[in-house]
Amino acid sequence: TILHGAWLQFLLYAAHLRAGRRPAHGNPTGFRRGTRSHHAGDDKGMRPKGFNRAGRARGVSVMQGPAFVKINGVSLTYRQAEEETLAVQDLNIDIQEGEFVAVVGPSGCGKSTILRLVSGLVQPTRGVVIVGGREVAAKALRIGMAFQNPTLLPWLTIEQNVMLPLRIVQPFRARYRRERRTTFRDKAHALLDQVGLKGFASRYPWQLSGGMLQRANLCRALIHEPRMLLLDEPFGALDQFTREELWSVLQDLWLAHKPTVLLVTHDLREAGFLAGRICVMSARPGRIIDDSAVDFARPRTIAMTFEPEFVTLNQRLRDLIVHTRTPPAEGED
Repeated sequence: TILHGAWLQFLLYAAHLRAGRRPAHGNPTGFRRGTRSHHAGDDKGMRPKGFNRAGRARGVSVMQGPAFVKINGVSLTYRQAEEETLAVQDLNIDIQEGEFVAVVGPSGCGKSTILRLVSGLVQPTRGVVIVGGREVAAKALRIGMAFQNPTLLPWLTIEQNVMLPLRIVQPFRARYRRERRTTFRDKAHALLDQVGLKGFASRYPWQLSGGMLQRANLCRALIHEPRMLLLDEPFGALDQFTREELWSVLQDLWLAHKPTVLLVTHDLREAGFLAGRICVMSARPGRIIDDSAVDFARPRTIAMTFEPEFVTLNQRLRDLIVHTRTPPAEGED
C-alpha cells in the first residue's frame, strides 16, 4: 500500500512537470491587451476601512513591469455529475519574472486552484492564463513543484529522488544516461549541501526526518533549473521550529537561483518572511481583494518577524481574511 501510494504521488509530480506539453484548448475569450491587473471587482461590503477599491492598503505600491505570469479575467467552475462549484471568479494577477509572490486567504477560496491554472493542469472556464508570454497550455515551461507531502519514492535514495526531474524534463532527459554519474550527480550533491544535507545522498527517505525530507523535496524542485517554482503549503506538516528553519533555507535558495515563485500558504508569518508581494483572496468564489508589496530588507531573519512593523503586516492580513469570511450585516453596502 505504501509503495502504491508513493508511485501515485510520483505520477502526480511527473504530471506537473509535463503539464506544459499539452496542446492548447483553443483561444479562451476574455483576454484584452492592456487590461489592468489586480482588479478586485465591485467588492463593496467586502473590505475594511483604510483600504482602496482594489483592496490595497493606502500608500502601499506594487511593483509594475512586464508580466511573466498573467492571470486575466479568469473564472473556473469545477463540474462533477450535475454539481457545479465556482472556485474562482474574475481572477487577475500579474507576476514579474523572478518575483516571490505569496497567496493567502480563507480555506476553500481557490488558492491551490491558482497553482493548477498556472501549471496548466486545469483550463479556465473563462479568461486566460499567460506564462512566459504564451498561453499556459500552448508551450512547455520548466516548472518545479513542492507539496506539503514531500512525495519522495521510498525505494530510491535521496540522491536518486532529487535527480528524478532530470529523467523527465528536456533537455536533461536526453543527457541523463550519459551524465547521471558525473555532472547530474554533482548538481544534486551541490543542492543537498546547500540545504544542509551533505552526507545524506545515499540514505533512503525512511531514514530521514520530516524536515530533512522537505529539504530534499526543495532540491528536487530546483534541480532542473525551473523558471517557475510552485509551492503548495510546503511546510504545513512540520513543527514550528523546523518550519522557521526551512523558511531561511528557502529564502537562501531563492536568493541564489531567483526562480519566479508562487507560494500558497495559510501561515501569514511565512508569507511575510518569504514573499516580496502578498495577494489576499476572498472567500469562494475566490478573487484578489488585496495585493501589496512586502518591503522588508533581505535576507530576512526570524527575529524580524516579531518586530512591530512585521506584526502590523500580519494583523492587517488577518483582518482582511477575517473580514472576507464574515458575511456583511443585513442592509450593509
